[in-house]
Amino acid sequence: MTPTQAALGIVIGFVSGMLSGLFGVGGGIVMTPGIQVLLGAPPIVALATPLPAIFPAALTGAYTYRQGGEVDAHAAAWIAGPGIVAAILGSWATDVIDTHLLLLITAALLAYQAVSILRGARSGARSRTPRTGTPQAFAGIGLAAGFISGLLGIGGGLIIVPLLAGLLGMPLKRALGTSLLAIVVLVIPGTIVHAALDHIDWAVCLVVTIGAVPGARVGARLALGTRERTLRLMVGLFLLLVAFAYGLSELTHLLRG
Repeated sequence: MTPTQAALGIVIGFVSGMLSGLFGVGGGIVMTPGIQVLLGAPPIVALATPLPAIFPAALTGAYTYRQGGEVDAHAAAWIAGPGIVAAILGSWATDVIDTHLLLLITAALLAYQAVSILRGARSGARSRTPRTGTPQAFAGIGLAAGFISGLLGIGGGLIIVPLLAGLLGMPLKRALGTSLLAIVVLVIPGTIVHAALDHIDWAVCLVVTIGAVPGARVGARLALGTRERTLRLMVGLFLLLVAFAYGLSELTHLLRG
């Protein structure tokens, strides 16, 4: 790896980590294309290498939210346990399910929940009392996030955050912190599998991690210092953008197919 590539890796990691801390996601949405396009890694390596880097970044973000009193460890535990099992099942089901159609449906659901978060910002409500914040509800979110994550290789936070903040009405900052804590656990199975298959470029992982950890700290602190209404606008628009990108890509693929 050249010094230029190392510097690019650190920048990729920092941007990914900041998005992770700010929006409660894993950060792979930036790491994977960055590693593939800017560092020239093969697709499978670009997909797998972010996983071990996400672990310390998400842990840093979760710790920062914990310092601000915005982590529900009970909810995270109920999400993570079923999520691990579902992630394994999702990975196994990759060969038997039409992932393009499923991702299109996921994009539609993500957009729906993003609109729900944006409505909370428009109403000016600071937070809402969770309607069904039971262990069963959190476990259901874990099953959905884990399965989609394992099947499609996308971050579980994209599912966890909108369901916690949109469907269950959890205060957004707490939803972000809780999502990051759950992600710390959810990336472990994938990391082990891809490491065993030798899909991870550990040199790239190291330089990305160097940027991702401080980036996650910065992103989480920015979120904690932002008003609930403004943060809902930011998170809602971010999720809508992701939903639009996924939906357009998969719709185009299906129409061409």
